[in-house]
Amino acid sequence: MAFYTKPSPFDCIIFDLDDTLYPETIGIGASVKKNIDLFLIEKCGFSQTKASTLRVELFKSHGSTLAGLRALGYDITAEDYHSFVHGRLPYDLIKPDIQLRNLLRTINQRKIIFTNSDRIHALRVLDRLGIKDCFEQIICFETINPNLPNSTRPDEFPVVLKPSLEAFKIAIHAASVDPRRTLFLDDSVRNVAAGKEMGLHTVLVGKKGKSKVGEYVVECVNSVELAQVIPEIWGMRMDDDDQKLKLARTNSELDAMLSAFTAVGA
Repeated sequence: MAFYTKPSPFDCIIFDLDDTLYPETIGIGASVKKNIDLFLIEKCGFSQTKASTLRVELFKSHGSTLAGLRALGYDITAEDYHSFVHGRLPYDLIKPDIQLRNLLRTINQRKIIFTNSDRIHALRVLDRLGIKDCFEQIICFETINPNLPNSTRPDEFPVVLKPSLEAFKIAIHAASVDPRRTLFLDDSVRNVAAGKEMGLHTVLVGKKGKSKVGEYVVECVNSVELAQVIPEIWGMRMDDDDQKLKLARTNSELDAMLSAFTAVGA
């Protein structure tokens, strides 16, 4: 019986950034929440108790505190908000991830970042992880909100963010991808659901077991689990009757695949 490798069904892999390419347990997300509370207290005059409550309320109703504040009429620029909230983050908590870098280098498809965060934050995170050069494009806050700097009043251009379908439409257009041949990884159930609605193949990151939303679920990106759960990224081995074979790689072989670039990946 003859065997051959069937090409991957994915032409592009789109990754969320925060809590997707590094674990939530690092603590960056908790620091972001703390900084948002401080912003609401110091810049908007809310009490400490009200700040935490309002942050949660605005996230649920508008997708972010910034979006909610501008919708309420607060004349806050994205630059001021991001410099306050992200400028104080303990980026030193993010360490270079050689295994993640090695895995990304085994993926031959286009690799793109799609994040709600601003470009400066995205670049700092990718630089800290040691994977900035692994991605050909960063779709970020500035990409999906190009008109915001030109606004003359806070409510003139509503802030666009994931999980809004408008954000995904802008991202898909900016990336020039076919959703049917694109894999999207994100740690947010809401974002994954929106991506699925837009026709993307989806992966829910940071969870275990099955998901009603994502086609795939992986606990973390930087491990052999990704190759075990979604071997199609690297193509599938088929027999001459066009039948998919079971994944034949052992864990040690998958580990070897991830470490194949260790000598040049540091």
